[in-house]
This record gives sequence, structure tokens and C-alpha cells, in this order.
Amino acid sequence: MKGGTGTRGGQQARTSGVTAETKRLEAKRWQREERDRRELERFGEHLDEAHPLLDGRTPLVFLAEKMLKVRGRDGRLHRLSPNAAQRAFEAERGAANIVLKARQMGMTTWVAGRFLLKTVTRPGTLTLLVAHTQDAAEEILRIVHRFVEHLPPCLTRGVLVTDRQNVRQIAFPKMDAEFRVVSAADRNAGRGMTVQNLHCSEVSRWPGDGAETLAGLRACLAPRGSELVMESTPNGASGCFYDEWMRAPETGVVRHFFPWWMEAGYRAEEVDEDSVTDEEMELMFDHGLDLGQLGYRRRMLAEQGALARQEFAEDAERCFLVSGEMYFDREAVERRLAELGEPTERERNGRLELYLPPVMGRRYVVAVDPAGGGADGDYSAIEVIDLESGIQCAEFAAHVGGIELAQQVASLARRYNEAPVVVERNNHGAAVIVALGESVGYHELWTARDGQPGWLTTTLTRPAILARMAAVVMESPECLRSRGLLMECRSFVRLANGNVGARGGTHDDRVMAMAIALAAREQMLGGRSGKRGR
Repeated sequence: MKGGTGTRGGQQARTSGVTAETKRLEAKRWQREERDRRELERFGEHLDEAHPLLDGRTPLVFLAEKMLKVRGRDGRLHRLSPNAAQRAFEAERGAANIVLKARQMGMTTWVAGRFLLKTVTRPGTLTLLVAHTQDAAEEILRIVHRFVEHLPPCLTRGVLVTDRQNVRQIAFPKMDAEFRVVSAADRNAGRGMTVQNLHCSEVSRWPGDGAETLAGLRACLAPRGSELVMESTPNGASGCFYDEWMRAPETGVVRHFFPWWMEAGYRAEEVDEDSVTDEEMELMFDHGLDLGQLGYRRRMLAEQGALARQEFAEDAERCFLVSGEMYFDREAVERRLAELGEPTERERNGRLELYLPPVMGRRYVVAVDPAGGGADGDYSAIEVIDLESGIQCAEFAAHVGGIELAQQVASLARRYNEAPVVVERNNHGAAVIVALGESVGYHELWTARDGQPGWLTTTLTRPAILARMAAVVMESPECLRSRGLLMECRSFVRLANGNVGARGGTHDDRVMAMAIALAAREQMLGGRSGKRGR
């Protein structure tokens, strides 16, 4: 019995000893995590402050070089040592940034690494990355997963242990922090969140209304201490990214432009010095290019053709203008935009612009491209042109439809000497024609050859009226007075399905209204149908 009692006493002592040891190890682990958390937070408070003990680098750059790893073009893992473009970004970076870049400059990777370090060193941080497709978002998050996988094990097993690690998010519960990715196609992206770091990737290729998506995401940014980076290669002189780039000086967004030659790997066999052209010589003098870089440039131009100046940008202005296949003559549109002044008057909260007032005795044409009136859809556009000269006299564009649109049309038509009204009768147009006659009492309606009021746009008539407008843009651009119309001309492109129309996220309502106006004018001057009807 004594032996049995002793055995139980020994077991209790051993159990007590194990429990004490477990508690001691747990306390030691907790202390270590607390020490690591404090150290990370200390870095987080001074991430972007250059420090003499770090050879003038910031703690963020120091941590990126020491802790983050990327897979290089050789397939091997390398430390994330910033290249020329990445260093330039860090030197000029602000709270809100827009980055225009050539392909494969490493900016997406650098911003992802930067925001990961901000996420894990600042408790309570939510970082959101928005890419142009879900596949792209997941690919970028794979880069972030690789960063996390190669962090020091003492951190990933301790204070930076992860939870909910999948293709859409990485959570760090002990730091109450999270890194998420979404697609720009998700209309609810960011909704209900308070975001400290927002990374918008390939914005020029976002689907749908990119401006609306970006506005919703910006509303999610924390009011203080947040950071925004919008980065993209160019994709035509129109759309959300182009607009953000152009107005950056007014909105306080820091511009960053990184041409292809900032990437050290873009080199090929040296060209013969005697074969250097005047354009190449200018690049050598202005930007310090050498013969190996010129060799790469020649190969790039030969392989990429018209896309080379888009994918491998050299100039922050021309890379927009040369990218995207515009339907209307690019040079004519750009030249006319540069010449334009302000409208003579603006009325109705800027929705109506007047360029030439009505003159007694002159004849005019009013053309209408109607829409449903919803705030999320197309605009309804009204164009007024002088019948004899074809000069644009007034323009109205707004989210209105039905009777309200009919009232705007009748008001403008009466103002311009009871002008005949040409309404595109497809879809919403039939209701506008009825409202003009029955509700508004305006009966000066243009009648087509089939005896019906209004213009019918078909697969046969649409190419013809657009070709006529393209001729006006080329031969008589002085007839066009609206900046909004010319901006729509910029984003009116040849689509992948072989048709022509507005690039994704843009509109062509003014273009179609003007094309209809010019087509009706030609028929009226030619005496072929197009008569007024009561």
C-alpha cells in the first residue's frame, strides 16, 4: 500500500512538473511573441523614415531586402532588392500615387511587398489589392504567399502565424491584420471595409465603369494614414486610368513614370554604331541609352509592332496616344482638342453647353441619342448643328429619359428656330418620339424614307453614319466644338468582335447623336426624304 501511495505521489509530482514546464514554456513563448510584436510595431512606426544606421535606407526597404523573397526570371528565389524603378518610386512616393509603366518593371511585386510589410508591422491593418481579373488577383496573392512562406520561422510560427490563408486573403490574427485581393469586376469590392492600404493594379484594363469602381474603393480608405497606389501600363487616351493620370496634378496624386529602359534586363545584341538613326541618337543623348538597349528596342519594335510603344512605354504622353486602335483619326482629334476653347455658355448645371447662339433665319438640326435615364446607364445626348455649315452649336448630355428628355429636346429645338428633331427610334427612342408629340406638343419631327418619324440605326446604317462622321473629323474638324464629344472620339475603338464602339468603361452617346445629326443633314441638303412631319 505504501508503494502504491508512493507511485501515485510520484505520478502527481511528475504531472505537476509537466504542467509547470508547460506553463513555463507557454509563458516564454508569449514573452517572445510580445517581444516580436513590439519589435514589429517599432519598425511599423518608422517604416518610411530614412535611418543612418541603415545606410540611409528606410526600415521598409531594409526589411524588404532582408525578409522578402521573389522568384526571378531564372526560376530561382532571390531577395527582393529594389531595382531602379522601385527605388525611384520609394524616393518620390506620397500618400496617393499613380504609376504609369512599361511591362514587367516589378512595380506590382514591389507594391505588394511594401503593403505586406505595412500590414504585418501595424496592428489592425487591412490591405486590399484590386486587379483587373480574378486570375490576376490570385496570381499577385501567390507572390504575397511566397513572401510570407519565407519570412523568418520564428515569426511565422509565432506572432505572424496565419489564418484563413487562401487564394483571396491572408489573415494574421495575432496582429489583427489582413491582406485581401479582389477583382475589379466585383461591384461590391471593398464595400463595408475600412482600408489602410489600397493597391489598384492594371487600372487601364478594369472592366465596366472603372471610374465608378475606383470611386467606391476610395470611399473605403481610412481618413488618416492610408496609402493608395494605382498602377498600370497605358491602354489608350481615354478611360479611368488615363483620366486619373491627366488630373493628378489637380488632385494631389503623385505621378510616377517608368520607361522600359529602367529595367536592366531589357538588352540585346549591340547595334552597329553607324546604323543609329536620328531618333535613336536623340534617345541616347536624352536618356543615356547604349547600343545594347537600342538593339533591344529594335527587336521590340519588330516583334510588337504598333503595340510596342504601349507595352514598352517611352514617353508619358505618346504612350497613351499610340495605344488602343481608335476608329477616328487620332491626329485630327488630338489637334482639335488642343485648339478648343471654352463653351460660350453652360446651363442646367453644366449639362447643356452652347457654342453658337441661334441666328434668326438660319436653319438647324437637333439629333437625339436617347437612353433610359438611369444613373448607372448610358447618357442621353442631344446635338444641335447648323444645317448649312454642319457646325456644332449646342450639346446636352445627362442621365435623363422619357418625358424629361422630351422636354429638354423640345426646349432646345424651339430655341434654335423650331428646328426639326431627329430621334434615334431604336429602344427608348420610340417613347421619346411619342412624348414629344403627345406630352410636350412638339411636332417638328424628321421623318425617314419609310415614312416613320426618327432615325433607325441598323447593321447597315450604323457603319455608314459613322464613316460620314469620320470624314468630318478628318476634313472639317473645326465643325466640332465639344470637348466631351472629342473625348468620346478618343475612346471609340475597333473592338475584338470586329465592331466599333466605346471602349469598356466609356460612352459613345455624343458620338452617335452627332453621327445621326450629320446623316440627317446630308439627306436634308440632298433633298432625299428627311422631310419634316407633323
